Amino acid sequence: MQAHAGSFLRGLFHSDGCRFANRVTVRGRTYVYPRYMFVNESADIMGLCQWALDLLGVAWRMNRRNSLSVARREAVGALDRHVGPKS
Repeated sequence: MQAHAGSFLRGLFHSDGCRFANRVTVRGRTYVYPRYMFVNESADIMGLCQWALDLLGVAWRMNRRNSLSVARREAVGALDRHVGPKS
């Protein structure tokens, strides 16, 4: 499965994830940047997602117990190469 971590993540994000433009306002200035979110109630599935992201060197954070975020520019770029647009 290690050789197919990118394809595995593609399936996960196409089923239970999304890519969107995150908007943040800091001191009256608005910043917009792409971000991925993955949400799943299964701790096992979430663990597999984290494992595959780690294999590919993609930085991620848990923003809730069932929600994972990928927001760093390099990490989003890496996921763009592996996940691609939903069809």
